[in-house]
Amino acid sequence: MKVVATEKAPKALGPYSQGYVHGGILYSAGQIAINPEVDAVTAVTIEEQTEQVCKNLGEVLKEAGTDFGHVLKTTCFLADMADFAVFNEVYAKYFTSKPARSCVAVKTLPKGVLCEVELIAAVE
Repeated sequence: MKVVATEKAPKALGPYSQGYVHGGILYSAGQIAINPEVDAVTAVTIEEQTEQVCKNLGEVLKEAGTDFGHVLKTTCFLADMADFAVFNEVYAKYFTSKPARSCVAVKTLPKGVLCEVELIAAVE
């Protein structure tokens, strides 16, 4: 197993890694809208937070040696399902290959953010 760690994405908030590659597959931890340059959530709206989440995931993918086109599955967590349509607009710009996905509303997310996304991707 290979640990995936990059300073270009937020550091883990607890006892976990940004991701692991095993058997040619990346398993990422969930990413929230922390801006790694300032180590804080600076985005306010669901659009801004989704953009930051996708940028963070892009850095994890890059560090693992893959990209958005190789994502097989995502799991998306929303603080409010009323944000579903707007979240999808931003999400669709990054996940153009339309990977399999689950999307659920949850009661709360770390740091009070509006969304979190984790993924599984092929690494060639």
